[in-house]
Amino acid sequence: MADVHIKGVTKSFGDHVAVSGLDLHISDGEFVVLLGPTGAGKTTTLRLIAGLERPDAGTIEIGGHNATTLSPAERDTAFVFQQYSLYPHLSVFDNLAFPLRSPARKIPGDQIRRRVEEVAKMVRIHHKLANRSTKLSGGEMQRVAIGRALVRKPSIYLMDEPLSSLDAKLRADLRLELKRIQSELGATMLYVTHDQIEAMTMADRIGILADGVLVQIGSPRTIYSEPANLHVAARLGQPAINLLPTGLLPDGGAPAGTRTIGARTEHLAIEKAVNGHADGVVDWVEHLGDQNHLHVTVGPKKLVTLTDPDTDLAQGDKVVIRYRSPLYFGADGQRLM
Repeated sequence: MADVHIKGVTKSFGDHVAVSGLDLHISDGEFVVLLGPTGAGKTTTLRLIAGLERPDAGTIEIGGHNATTLSPAERDTAFVFQQYSLYPHLSVFDNLAFPLRSPARKIPGDQIRRRVEEVAKMVRIHHKLANRSTKLSGGEMQRVAIGRALVRKPSIYLMDEPLSSLDAKLRADLRLELKRIQSELGATMLYVTHDQIEAMTMADRIGILADGVLVQIGSPRTIYSEPANLHVAARLGQPAINLLPTGLLPDGGAPAGTRTIGARTEHLAIEKAVNGHADGVVDWVEHLGDQNHLHVTVGPKKLVTLTDPDTDLAQGDKVVIRYRSPLYFGADGQRLM
């Protein structure tokens, strides 16, 4: 494994700037997730590191060596794509073995078999080694695709939303498997997604991309609780953070210059009004089993927060709402301390 340094990298396609002045350091053995919507520059960043695209400016170092002008084959990276990209005419064993059978590697057959069987057990697909890849389920095919990357032991694994085409149960299962495998191998991994749950549960650090710019990078806890601006604040949290104008609710603790107040569930205290005064009205309670989403109208705004499954609030109830150490943002969208 190796560390990766991206320094001042910019990449444009015509008039569109896909990545702008990107500076990113991924330490040896670190699991970094880039989170952002479609078009944020996530996949382009992976392709630049893999050598599938050349930067217009900046440098890329892998393992202390300048890889900016190297071909993909010279970079020692492994890429897992969003789609499975398996060879349909080959068995699972042969799909896994394919990267090791390059004439340039000259790996003996018995070593290839040992490595394939080792990786197949790691991704829990060893019982299907003889099957054609077309006979597998979606989750099994993605395990093979991940295994084909793992079998090579590259400097860095690059993963482009590899779980996005799977159903929720499979995504949850493979999330745990992938993090387990990364920890066991001590692998350096750069993973891109638009799924905040994947980012929060898997990453050592999360980088938030917006329009090709790395807006903030830090631990999942830091990104969640100390977002640099409104864009970052909106990327994490379920339900999404409530962005409310000043003056909508009592906000005596707001610093000068506050234009928007960010309120997650833990930033709100909501009680049923008992003395006539009320700040809002419950629109409805969305029952989700172990928790509920409480939808409340406050003046011209609507907010959503979590509440206990046994809450006594009901549609039409008037409520009093108070802030508890919320987040404050200025007119430029930057967070105020």
